[in-house]
Amino acid sequence: MKLKAQIMDEAALGRALTRISHEIVEHNRGVDNVVLVGIRRRGEPIAQRIRGNIHKIEDRAVPCGSLDIKFYRDDLSKLSEQPETKRAALPFDVTDRDVVLCDDVIYTGRTARAAIEAVFSLGRPRSIQLAVLIDRGHRELPIRPDYVGKNIPTSRSELVEVRLPEFDDETGVFLMDLGE
Repeated sequence: MKLKAQIMDEAALGRALTRISHEIVEHNRGVDNVVLVGIRRRGEPIAQRIRGNIHKIEDRAVPCGSLDIKFYRDDLSKLSEQPETKRAALPFDVTDRDVVLCDDVIYTGRTARAAIEAVFSLGRPRSIQLAVLIDRGHRELPIRPDYVGKNIPTSRSELVEVRLPEFDDETGVFLMDLGE
């Protein structure tokens, strides 16, 4: 795998998440009923950053949790012979709430579908919205994010890498060539 281009640096990533945060507040007419749910792994820190931004905008603490969606994947058998799974759990009730799922990249839509299924296993939300930092196209399911930091047209031989200090040595979005 080789680096093709840096799409966003730390400042651009921060601006995109700030814009998404404002859009969430505006779309929901405030945040009284909003809860944020980060999809593990990189969706967790993205949800936390959005939560921090919303706190600055509205001076309100929005409930924030994270989901491990492996149990809800439709390609579970491809991940491992004996995949290790955990049922979904959140530190708050989703019933009648406006749930904003947060993730780093949307590609085929399968991760988002699994996250939606996981949320419904916990209750009946009023709405489920999807916030992603990067939309790279190539959807296999009819799922479209409500909030997008940046659209990046890609080929299937490319990979979009979101690097965050919680997992990586840097912050940014990079386009990688898989070199097939």
